[in-house]
Amino acid sequence: MSNLDREAVPAVCGGRGFVVAEPVRELLSPRRVQLGESTEVRRLLPNLGRRMVGAWCFVDHYGPDDIADEPGMQVPPHPHMGLQTVSWLHEGEVLHRDSTGSLRTIHPRQLGLMTSGRAISHSEESPKSHARFLHGAQLWVALPDSHRHTEPRFEYHAELPVITAPGLTATLILGEVDGATSPGTTYTPIVGADLSLARGADVRLPLEADFEYAVLSMSGEARVDGVPVLPGSMLYLGCGRTELPLHAESDAGLMLLGGEPFEEELIMWWNFIGRSQEDIAQARSDWMTGTRFGEVKGYDGDPLPAPELPSVPLKRRGRVR
Repeated sequence: MSNLDREAVPAVCGGRGFVVAEPVRELLSPRRVQLGESTEVRRLLPNLGRRMVGAWCFVDHYGPDDIADEPGMQVPPHPHMGLQTVSWLHEGEVLHRDSTGSLRTIHPRQLGLMTSGRAISHSEESPKSHARFLHGAQLWVALPDSHRHTEPRFEYHAELPVITAPGLTATLILGEVDGATSPGTTYTPIVGADLSLARGADVRLPLEADFEYAVLSMSGEARVDGVPVLPGSMLYLGCGRTELPLHAESDAGLMLLGGEPFEEELIMWWNFIGRSQEDIAQARSDWMTGTRFGEVKGYDGDPLPAPELPSVPLKRRGRVR
């Protein structure tokens, strides 16, 4: 999925100087962003208060939207560099196309994982015949310097490990939880899990003390370490936890995101992650001149043009405000 902001602002992310090295409860509010013609998303990362959680550097939550008489998601071909995209649905379906020739319809709780590496382009759209509701999250994972020039690829995993406990069903998206391992390719110590809680559930989820974590609320009413987290908001939890108390006031859906704090400093602008403004400027030029990022075949529409680069030098703001 794309960042469709027409005035994209570069930001420095990463580095461990501002990682909270102890448990905290920091509630992040979303920024509402229009995505394409008919989809509004709630953007949780990057946030004025926090820019990364482990290698997770971009989080959009959308829906549930009634698209029975609407085209639904329509995101034209656009480029990515230096990151992975994670498509995750609770309702509906999304048709993915990319410049490696991948064509796949992603359904709820199936993993669509695209590694851009040095360069890729893709589109996302609701199929012409689609379900009434669309509800999901789109996330980016930053690639470390040692892998950011890797060959682009797309993975689709229809079956993922499921962990159960009284009142809890956890689907493992990336990484490891409680001895289970996702088949999705990772390049840094990271975890992502979808948590379905039954009304009244009280559970404690095992965590890695060296990881930093956040929980995104997808639906329902739940308390995360005693804090109410409403749909479309995210609670940053810091590091130093070995378990996470969860309580469901109603049936609820959450996403657990975490990982080892990302040490490298990154520049994220529009749909690119690089290490310098020169990286970003070259990527924009390559996209606008039709080189390097390949072609998305079969999409009915024009590629998305890149916004203009800012005229001022990058202001280094770090991981937090």
